Amino acid sequence: MKQFPKKIELTPPQILVIGFALIILIGGTLLSLPISSAKGESSPFLDALFTATSATCVTGLVVVDTGTTFSVFGQIVIILLIQVGGLGFMTMATLVAFVLKKRISLKERLILQEAMNQGSMEGIVRLIRKVIFYSLTIEFAAAVLFAIRWSFDLGPGRAIYYGIWHAISFFNNAGFDLFGSVTGPFSGLTAYADDVLVNVVSMGLIILGGIGFIVIADVVDYKKCRKLSLHSKIVLSMTAALILVGAVVMFIFEYSNPKTLGSLNWTGKILASFFQSVTPRTAGANTIDIGGMRQASQFFMIILMFIGASPGSTGGGVKTTTFTVLIGAVIAMIRGKEDIVLFHYRLGRDRIMKATAIIFLALMLVVLVAMVLSTTEDHSFLMILFEVTSAFGTVGLTMGLTSDLTTFGKILIALMMFAGRLGPLTLAYALGPKAEKELYRYPEGKITIG
Repeated sequence: MKQFPKKIELTPPQILVIGFALIILIGGTLLSLPISSAKGESSPFLDALFTATSATCVTGLVVVDTGTTFSVFGQIVIILLIQVGGLGFMTMATLVAFVLKKRISLKERLILQEAMNQGSMEGIVRLIRKVIFYSLTIEFAAAVLFAIRWSFDLGPGRAIYYGIWHAISFFNNAGFDLFGSVTGPFSGLTAYADDVLVNVVSMGLIILGGIGFIVIADVVDYKKCRKLSLHSKIVLSMTAALILVGAVVMFIFEYSNPKTLGSLNWTGKILASFFQSVTPRTAGANTIDIGGMRQASQFFMIILMFIGASPGSTGGGVKTTTFTVLIGAVIAMIRGKEDIVLFHYRLGRDRIMKATAIIFLALMLVVLVAMVLSTTEDHSFLMILFEVTSAFGTVGLTMGLTSDLTTFGKILIALMMFAGRLGPLTLAYALGPKAEKELYRYPEGKITIG
């Protein structure tokens, strides 16, 4: 009797990894075509693949300037990759299913649960509806404000195009910009360092994209239910604390630096300090020269980039909730407490173990890649560590190393962006063997710590 080959069953993490990889490959192929180039010539495939990886993983690290290198077609490909990568390809597939009035299967719900980092499937389709609605609404409102402001500098048609493009880029925490064709390659938003509207709208987009859709939904529903979940309380309080502390640190360290805040007026100094505090939370846009900052500021930005945004958002990093659990564990240990208590809630052991695993895996990955690149790239270790952390946190900020990377360096940084977007645990689950339930437990042992 003829035997048919056994059907391969992919787990949700494996589907996410393969899905993102296919999108990157398609995007890299399109960006390498002559139609995507401003000069009408084929781009080196590695550079195109690096750009596609950066866009899909909503990072913003670029080996070539986006505004001057790519044609309108290429720029549209990039912004579509950013939208799909930021919201997740399963979210976009669900949107198509909604339009076609197709039912969301159990398997698809499991993948959505993994993609949105949810503990259960309950209400997952309802959450996806909110994700799509909130995203399009926020991006549209920001695009209108950007278009009005830039119409004075670029003309109506170009201002509308730039408004839509940058609203999508900043909300998805991608950090890509087109101003290289206006104010010079790799200039970012430096020409608008003291522009209140551009700064406020950009920071608003970055923060909203970074706190996560669960929190946005919680805040919107607050008037109705008059309470916030523990998750939302932690995310909002930690986000506010990191932004405020970051702005103060940037202001103090860079106040007299002529290459950054020194040349700006008081309004510009305050805006730039807050912007450089917000943008390391995986956004990647900049209003001052990152390479011109003092080393203390650059190292502090590395810490902010490593922490990153919040779960269920468009951002990367180890996430604010993970960092909060770590701080809570330290405080509990110092106080001699057995439990981590936040907002009068005790955290479960599984949450603490997961946070510890994420921090450890992320730290080891960043350190290992930085050590390897320090032997292949002829630059300072701080610059290399900044680049690696930026890639892992899907931030997109750089001290100027990206365009000078060797071929090996480009491949390694691209892999870091991929790992950062999916998360170290998701990759570990996807690549590791299928977990089996333990039938017994070993006796407890004691070791000396500290």
